[in-house]
Amino acid sequence: MTAKTLPVDPFDLVIFGGTGDLALRKLLPGLLRRYADGQIREDSRIIGVARDKQTDADYRAKVGEALQRVAGNDEALKAKLPAFLDKLGYHALDATKDEGWEEFAAALKAQGDRIRVFYLSTSPSLFVNLCDRLRAHGLNGGQSRVVIEKPIGHDLASATVINDAVGSAFAESQIFRIDHYLGKETVQNLLALRFANILFEPLWNANHIDHVQITVAETVGLEKRATYYDTSGALRDMVQNHLLQLLCMVAMEPPAALEADAVRDEKLKVLRSLRPITADEISHMTVRGQYRAGAVNGMAVPGYLDELGREDSRTETFVALKAEVDNWRWAGVPFYLRTGKRLPERVSEIVIAFKQIPHSIFEHGAGPVMGNKLVLRLQPDEGVKLWLMIKDPGPGGLRLQHVPLDMSFAEAFGVHQPEAYERLLMDVVRGNPTLFMRRDEVEAAWKWIDPILGAWENQRETPKPYTAGSWGPSAAVALVERDGRTWHEDTV
Repeated sequence: MTAKTLPVDPFDLVIFGGTGDLALRKLLPGLLRRYADGQIREDSRIIGVARDKQTDADYRAKVGEALQRVAGNDEALKAKLPAFLDKLGYHALDATKDEGWEEFAAALKAQGDRIRVFYLSTSPSLFVNLCDRLRAHGLNGGQSRVVIEKPIGHDLASATVINDAVGSAFAESQIFRIDHYLGKETVQNLLALRFANILFEPLWNANHIDHVQITVAETVGLEKRATYYDTSGALRDMVQNHLLQLLCMVAMEPPAALEADAVRDEKLKVLRSLRPITADEISHMTVRGQYRAGAVNGMAVPGYLDELGREDSRTETFVALKAEVDNWRWAGVPFYLRTGKRLPERVSEIVIAFKQIPHSIFEHGAGPVMGNKLVLRLQPDEGVKLWLMIKDPGPGGLRLQHVPLDMSFAEAFGVHQPEAYERLLMDVVRGNPTLFMRRDEVEAAWKWIDPILGAWENQRETPKPYTAGSWGPSAAVALVERDGRTWHEDTV
């Protein structure tokens, strides 16, 4: 089975922060793959922008070195790399200074009215300056689009400032707030599973679903993000955007059509239906953790404070919480969310745990009858598992087993599945905002998160320690088990 890739219209893609980690590790490799698959036309241009003084040739050499590592033994990518590098250009610009902007604008306008994508792969503190200068030089009109990365603020007030500033230069229809989790194949397959199969949607409610779990676990520590991370923490960095967006995709009502605003309207309703976690509930509805020295995948790793180079910090590297959606579909169904660094494995998954059957007809010796589960794995191996009860094959009486129907996308389709950034970048070029966050979504998420942050700050408690390589503090286990449930473990 082969995947069809339709070329997009010619475009100019400008990456502010074009020499940064995100550009070299995700954006440019993704664009190379789309070019190799024939989705990017020959007359498109990719322009890196940063403060460093260098020539086009210098930039191509730097990017080429990074992309050689990405291509590895992939002969198709290596064959396309020289032509791809020819599409790259570079401009040295400072977002806070006027020098060079007129020449930059003239170079872009020389191509006429074509699609222009401005990707702000920079610190959010530069978003306002960049948008002001793009507007001042007339680069915000026509088919221009701007892409902004999270974090969009560190609370509701700062998010509003950023949204106001970007919104003063670009119309809402031109703004693409990117959350790469929404570009993952499995997240989009959730829409297909729910709304293209009569098997699931009639059961997708509190009558049949016991609870939902969403886990985003990382094995890495701070890497190169220490300065940012210690002022952010796991709640701001992961829960406010990634995990709440996944919760919305699970919990939303069927949209009237698969159109951008129809989908985003339903996600917004979920965010507005989240029951606030009050200061009185904070201790038994949320868990904060911070990793100590330990071992991950057999390798000794330092603790958070050791990596940070400080004696103390109240920043959480792990969060588990219990969320509830107050509407008719989900009344009484808890959503357990957890995310953290230095956990035992890198995994992102959504678990839909169905209720137990009301009565078992099987004898005790047949074994326990366990509830069905639908497990959607976002990474590292994207796929879907449906856990069912079946008879253990063979003679000797009827014995029950809990086993999965397993579909790995790589094995089922036999083709390279585009990574999230590849898909989302092409959606920006097409002008399709379905998988991007609207302003009111971002602000509704902060309205729910802010009281949690405030309650933690008022408590003045330090995060609970957990050993690197474990699944977080023991309190995270208690959070689920006090409700008579347990975190899902994939044993197959």
